Order: sequence, then structure tokens, then C-alpha cells
Amino acid sequence: MFLFYIQMKNGAYLLYYFTIGWYMSLCSTDTFMTASKVKKENHRTALGKLQCLEESKERITKMFNKVELSVSSYDTAWVAMVPSTTNPDAPLFPQCLNWLLDNQLFDGSWGLPNHDPSFMNESLLSTLACVLALKKWGIGEDQINKALQFINSNIASINDEKQQPPIGFDLLFPSLIEYGQNLGINFSISATSLKAIIHKRDIELSRGNQSNSEGWRAYLAYVSERLQKSQDWEAILKYQRMNGSLFNSPATTAAAFHQLKNTNCLNYLKSVVEKFGNAVPTIYPLDIYARLCMIDNLERLGVSHHFKEEIRSVLDETYRYWQEGVEDIFLDPTTCAMAFRILRLSGYDVSSDPFYQYSEDKFSDSLKGYLKDAGAILELYKASQVIIHPDESILVRQNAWTRHLLKQQSSHYQLYADKLRRFVDREANDALSFPYYANLERILNLRSMKHYNVEETRILKSSYRSENLANQDFLKLAAEDFNICQSIQKEELKQLTRWVTESKLDKLEFARQKLAYCYFSAAANLFAPELSDARISWAKNGVLTTVVDDFYDVGSTEEEQVNLIQLMEEWDVDIETACCSENVKIIFCSLRSTIKEIGERSVKWQGRNVEGSVIKIWLSLIRSMLTEAKWLKTKTVPTLDEYMQNAWVSFALGPIVLPALFLVGPKLSGKAAEVEELHCLFNTMSTCGRLLNDINTFERESAEGKLNALGLRLIHGNGAITIDDATKEMKVIIEDKRRELLRLVLKEKGSTVPRDCKELFWKMIKVLHLFYLKDDGFTSLELYSTVNSVINEPVVLSELLRDTNQNPKPIYQSV
Repeated sequence: MFLFYIQMKNGAYLLYYFTIGWYMSLCSTDTFMTASKVKKENHRTALGKLQCLEESKERITKMFNKVELSVSSYDTAWVAMVPSTTNPDAPLFPQCLNWLLDNQLFDGSWGLPNHDPSFMNESLLSTLACVLALKKWGIGEDQINKALQFINSNIASINDEKQQPPIGFDLLFPSLIEYGQNLGINFSISATSLKAIIHKRDIELSRGNQSNSEGWRAYLAYVSERLQKSQDWEAILKYQRMNGSLFNSPATTAAAFHQLKNTNCLNYLKSVVEKFGNAVPTIYPLDIYARLCMIDNLERLGVSHHFKEEIRSVLDETYRYWQEGVEDIFLDPTTCAMAFRILRLSGYDVSSDPFYQYSEDKFSDSLKGYLKDAGAILELYKASQVIIHPDESILVRQNAWTRHLLKQQSSHYQLYADKLRRFVDREANDALSFPYYANLERILNLRSMKHYNVEETRILKSSYRSENLANQDFLKLAAEDFNICQSIQKEELKQLTRWVTESKLDKLEFARQKLAYCYFSAAANLFAPELSDARISWAKNGVLTTVVDDFYDVGSTEEEQVNLIQLMEEWDVDIETACCSENVKIIFCSLRSTIKEIGERSVKWQGRNVEGSVIKIWLSLIRSMLTEAKWLKTKTVPTLDEYMQNAWVSFALGPIVLPALFLVGPKLSGKAAEVEELHCLFNTMSTCGRLLNDINTFERESAEGKLNALGLRLIHGNGAITIDDATKEMKVIIEDKRRELLRLVLKEKGSTVPRDCKELFWKMIKVLHLFYLKDDGFTSLELYSTVNSVINEPVVLSELLRDTNQNPKPIYQSV
């Protein structure tokens, strides 16, 4: 491995770690060149890659400071229709009217340029609103005629079931047609088509009025620009927010002001026009949600570690808003769920109480609940998995009903406010297949890259885009970062393969060879280049625990078992004379060299050699394994408590996780409080893992005559408990232990162990849940393709972008 410095525009130097293999891969060529030319060419290639990566990082960093939204011709038209407060025959916002005149598209429509064909109904609605605005003020006759031709030519799309309709289209479109007719506009729409449009509106009104739910009333208020003079306007004001808007919608607010002359509505409209200039977005403000989406995307893509300061600043601000009860968080279930999940997982103390307003029976009373918004349900489901307190029954119930809805393949749940349905389907499938506690970071990163849509268009009453929500820089940075990390990991795996051979571990016929899986569990969680020492320690100890487990299970005599413990206790021994067999010699030599290596590497991280601590960790493990071997030999049947007191240690997570704590960065003091906290983390993780293992391996281990927690529960139950009931009991304990572990990891107040160290315990529990999703995954080949994709298959950016919609970027306004 070597170091690489590049100087940036600001004069700062950036340090990168590269392996020789990765650099040489850049140097490969089919064309003969002189050595110096190869060196220069590939030096430029490496620099080019790094500079592109840094440029993407710089652009993303700037996005934290502003939220960009595409403008909405639909909402701009409604703002343009607002009359002056001093002269009702003139527009209050003439600049918006001028924008409409200047931004009609070549086909006569208004909307985002080169819209997706499935957005035709949105184009019809936006175009119709723009026609009304121009007609109202008696200008733009040519634009109106061209727009009417567009509407007449595409009116058939209103009956196309493949269309992605704007919210309220069936109510808004016919009402705006009637409004236009009152203004004297002659629509060349056939009587049959017009009748069909009005019939669809009447059906929806009839169905909604029958329910008479709060969700229905919120929906009617949201699309209230369909109303002209009506007694309903005063009732609609109950949805007015502190910023003066109705639902943060410029269109709805403009229509309300036109009827009610409400001062707060006017102040909101003035603030939006002042912020954006001559055109407005379809929703404002969106800052909190957009920045949370940025963080979520960066985390899912595996590059959030590049923006720690920016993310912390956003989360501090969001937490302050949470404590203040800001409406833009708590009036929207999607934002509330996302804020809760990200804040809690980042160590902020947030209560799950706000979700009582979005319980199953109350969710339909919200706008998104009435709209059956699958994106909101997905976020509520994700939030429900972050349970850390015993009394969070609201999250338990939330998990059940949101999971049920997401699993309904034939459900009529649609997507409006967040993303197009096809992208939510992918996310929902991933969330259901891989719960948070079984989602290894690198696997999640790969899936997120493959499903990422850099030109994502979302839709409310009109479509919109935002670079904060999706853009190519996110994906480019993720792909480059993944490949750089992977190239280092390939070299590490080669080194480990040589170590196995040189240590003669492959000569032990009784031992399973699980190097790839052991290294995968490290690389999938600890992927940053600077964590190489921790990855190597994790992987080597993973291999050695497998070997030692097989040694005590099937590959040794009692003499050899005792001899290995004696060697570990004495440590500085003459290997040639102290080892009673070749197998013991191979294992002890491998253990000693690995522990010494960890001790030496720990000096640069801890300022001290931790060799003695690692020896104790290993001694604790092999003594527990000897106890199990004696129980098996003497056919002793311990109580379940006796078994678990020994089994949580013999599960062999100690040598994998605990030494890695010394190699991830923060210094550990070894003080009593810290030791006690680490012991609690270790015990909770190992107990959860042991029971998870015993449930999944019960049949095999019973056939082999091995001790098992589930088997002991049945034995000591004296026939009073069934296998199913005993399994359910243990699954409850597993769930409780998992939640307790997450609480300990996220705990800030009173914790003495650094968060980076505590995270290792949670990373390991995710490995175990993934491996045991179906069966004893550690002995299964099902994960082979996943392991291969994480360690060996580079990400090809051009393939990720292949299916991306190459639409021109919309007009953005900064917030």
C-alpha cells in the first residue's frame, strides 16, 4: 500500500491510500509503451479519477447550503391570477404572468421540459391553468391558441390508466375547464369526452362524501383551487400553517387568498415570490425534508463519511426543530418518520410519541393517508424498526400495519408526494427482504447504486425535481469510492489467502475453510481504506475462531484441547517441545502470530500494546469451548442458564469484535466504567447471536448430539412445551436483546465507550441476522454471489446510468 497526495484549488492537500494492485490495474494496457510513458499516463489517470471524485464532493458539499427546486408552471399560473390588493383589474405578481408568456414549450404546453410520456395529464393540467391565467388578464392570445391545440390533441390521455396523475386531477381538471368556459374560452373538446371527465369527478366526489373522513376533507382542502365562490373557504383555513400557507402549496394558498383576502396567505405568497423571483415551485418550504433526503441518500450510497461535519450541522438543526415542534416535520408523516429514524440512529434523543398521530386508525385522517401514499408508508415502516425502549408499543404496532400494507402486492396504494411507484416498489421490496438489523452497509450501498435514479421526477399537483433529492454527483462519488475501497480489499484478501497457506491452516482436514465469508463480514461493514488493520484483525480472528471451534468439536483429543489452553496461558513457550501434536502447533502458531500482530498494530491507534488483552479474550473463548467439549463427552445435560452462561462466550464473537475495537480509531482507557459497558455490549450481542444460531441450527445439532439452547428448553420443559412455542419464546428474547443492543450503541449520556467502537457490536449483529435470515447461512452457499459482488466486482458507472432518463435539467431556483 502507498500514499497519494493531490493538491486542491484551495491549496490543501488530500491524502489517499492505494494498494499496489489497484494502481497497477490502472497501468494495464494492450499497447506497448515505454515504462516512463506508462507511468506518466497512469499517473494522469489516477489524478483524473481523484480530481473528479473531489469535484463531486465539492458540489455535494455546496448542496447542504441550499435547496434547489424546479419551478411549477401550474402553481405559477395560480399566483399570477392573484389580483392586486389596490387594483383588482391588474395582477399582484406581474412577473409571474410574464414568466408564463416566456416559458411555453414548443408543443404549446407548460411544464417540465421533455416530460415523461406518463406525465401527460400533469402537462394538461398545468397548461390549462396557464391558459386561465393568461385569459384572466386578457393577454397572450397566440400562446392561448397554441395551448388549446395541445389540450385538444392530447385530451384522450385522461382515460389512459398508465398515466401518472397529479394529485386531485379528476377534481381539478373538469373544474378548471368549467372555469375557462365562464371566462369565454372555447374548448374544442367533444361532448362525450367532457361528459366522461365530469362523470369521473362526480364519482370521486360521491365516494369521498360517503366516507366523510378527515382525510377526505384534508384532500378537498388541498385541491380547493377547483372551487370558485363557496361557503367552504372559511372551513379550509383550519389547514393554514404558521407560515400562512395551505399545505405549503402556492397554488392552494393563492386560490384561498383570491377568495378570502387573508393577510397570512398574502404574506406567504409574497415570501415565495421574493425567494424564487418570477416563478414558484409546487411546494415550499421543502428544506428539512430535502436535506434529510440528502443525508439518507448519502448514507445508503455509502459516502456519508465524506460529509460528517455537514451532516452533523443539518442534524443539529433538525433536532432543534424537532424539540421546537416545527410544523414542517410533524404535519408530514414522511418527514416525521425520516427525521425520527435518522436522528435516533445518529444518537439524538427523540421520542416515538409523535407517531400516535399516525397510528393505523389515524393515518387515513392525514392527506397522505387518504391518498394511500406508499412512500409515506415505507418511511413509517423504516422508522418502526428503530425500537430501543421496552415501552415503544406504538412502533411495534406501526411496524405490523405498515409491513402488511407494503406486502400487499395487489394493493391500490399509489405514490404521489415522494417518488414514482416503480422506485418505491424496489425500495419496499428491499426494506421487507432486508430489515434494518440485517442490512450490511456494503450490500445496501450496492443495491442503492443499482436502483438510484439520477433524474428522479416527483409529483404533487405538478411534477418537480430537485438536485438535493437526486443527482448524478451522488452516484458518481458512490461508484468511485466503492471501487477504490474494493481495490484495497482485493489486495487484503490476497494477503489473507497467503496467510492461510503459510500458516498451514488449510492443512487442518477437520476445519472449515471460510476465509471469504470471514473477510466479507469485515469488508461489508468496515470498508473505509484507513480501517485496514481492523478488517485484517476481524477476518483473521474469524478464520481462527472457525478453526478452533471445529478443533474442539470434532478435530482434537482431550489432551490436545488441554494442551492448547496451557500454551495460551504460558504464551512464551518453546513451540517445538511444548506442542503435543502438529495440529496444536499449527493452531497455536497462528494464534500467537496473529495476536502479536494485533498488539503491534494497536500501538499506533492506542499508544500501547494490547497483546495481553487479546490473549485473555482468546483464553476465555477456548476455556468455554473446553467446557462444552467435556459436557458432550460426559453426556452432561446442563440447565439452560448454565448453558447460556458458557454459550454466549463459546459463540466465539469475542476474538472477532473485541480486538477490532483497538483498531478503529478512538482510544480505549481500560477504566472500570468502560470495561463494564463493553462487557454489557459483548454479552448482549453474543446472547442474541447464540440464540439466533441455536434456533437456526437446532435440527442439525440435535442430529449430531450437540448441546443447543432450544433443545435444552425442550428437555427441561418435560414435554410441557412444543418446539414452536419454545422457538417463539427464544425469538422474543432475541428481539429484546437486539433492541437492547441498539439502545446501548446509540446511548450518548453516561456512555464511556466511543460510538465508533460501539458500532462494531451492532455491525456484527447485522452480519448474524443476514447469515441466518433463512437458515444456518454460515454453512450455506447462498451468499456466494453477494460476497463476490462486494469484494470482486467493480461498479461500472456507465451501466448504472444506462437506464437513466437523459432529460435536460429543469429550471432550478435556490432556497
